[in-house]
Amino acid sequence: MSGHSSYIPKSGIERWLDVRLPVVRMMHDQFVSFPTPKNLNYWWTFGGILMLCLVTQIISGIVLVMHYTPHTSLAFASVEHIMRNVEYGWLIRYIHQNGASMFFIAVYIHIFRGMYYGSYKEPREVLWILGVIIFLLMMATAFMGYVLPWGQMSFWGATVITNLFSAIPIVGNTITSLLWGGFSVDNPTLNRLFSLHYLLPFMILGVVILHVWALHVSGQNNPTGVEPKSSKDMVPFTPYATVKDGFAMVCFITLFAYFVFFNPGYLGHPDNYIPANPLVTPAHIVPEWYLLPFYAILRAIPDKLGGVIAMVGAIAILFFLPWLDRSKVKSARYRPLFKQAFWVFAVVCVGLGYLGAMPAEGLYVTMAQILTFYYFAHFLIILPLIGVFETPKPLPASISESVLGPKTGASTTAGAPAAPERN
Repeated sequence: MSGHSSYIPKSGIERWLDVRLPVVRMMHDQFVSFPTPKNLNYWWTFGGILMLCLVTQIISGIVLVMHYTPHTSLAFASVEHIMRNVEYGWLIRYIHQNGASMFFIAVYIHIFRGMYYGSYKEPREVLWILGVIIFLLMMATAFMGYVLPWGQMSFWGATVITNLFSAIPIVGNTITSLLWGGFSVDNPTLNRLFSLHYLLPFMILGVVILHVWALHVSGQNNPTGVEPKSSKDMVPFTPYATVKDGFAMVCFITLFAYFVFFNPGYLGHPDNYIPANPLVTPAHIVPEWYLLPFYAILRAIPDKLGGVIAMVGAIAILFFLPWLDRSKVKSARYRPLFKQAFWVFAVVCVGLGYLGAMPAEGLYVTMAQILTFYYFAHFLIILPLIGVFETPKPLPASISESVLGPKTGASTTAGAPAAPERN
């Protein structure tokens, strides 16, 4: 997408390095002169915010590991040591703890933006699939990180989730024993999850690099979903996108700082401030808030294996989204039926999150079953039917027309000029 390089070395050192390892040229081409659609709005800033979150989590995690002890008799005390005795340990721990929630807030917004504007459609299918892989790795990393403080919810959450593998026919009990390192959740389990929790963020970073690579090959989508027609539709990434991203990051950091400094425990569970006790089961075992929708789907199915299949399927179905939505129009701005279905789906996801936090009894289970059915119906029934029966609105002829109005070009739909749009 970037075409011929516009980088010109400005010093002897740069010219020397450019011949041998053109890393500066690569950075310039990919993050300075890279052509970006001129109509991007602030929903497109969450990619940069997510990179900020990932770097923050890796750096704060490395510092925490220097003081953490992965042993069942010492883990909880080592976290308290970090909070009380390590210089600024409380700050680093709160940054890491709340950073996980900020990471998921940003990634959910990023995913729903991609769904609303059709960023999963041709030619960005691989870009979308890599994003779903990142999401899966994030969920695994977050679960393992939740276990490490070895509080009550850590222990019992690990017990519930690792037990799910036993539902797999034939090999389930073997996998569960390998995860546990014995016959129950104990010290070997904590060591395994600690090792994987430290490793997976670097795997996420590797997939993020592939994700950015795929983005720079296919180019960025935009609010109209219309592919760029000429250089008039584009602006350089720097300063136009970087200034917008920078402002959004400042706003996001302000929200982040509120939770770190004024309400650090709000997004967590109070039972996790109690040391793990295998003999006392909490009244209500729940994961962190960002896993609640999938936890609700798991509990909505009365059969254990069926619940596991539904929970895994709820994530796996995202891989097939580019082929389930058959409409040629990308953006929901021009798809009236899809827009309504999208917002209903968003409400269903929020509802599942609420039900995941409620006890698995009575009306809560019934509502979870209804919303679980709708969740899968959205992908398997509603989207394919909308693609067949929906009549999209006229598209603008170009990105420039969507910004400046129809006077810059004719509509792609004969006899139906597109309405001017402002971003």
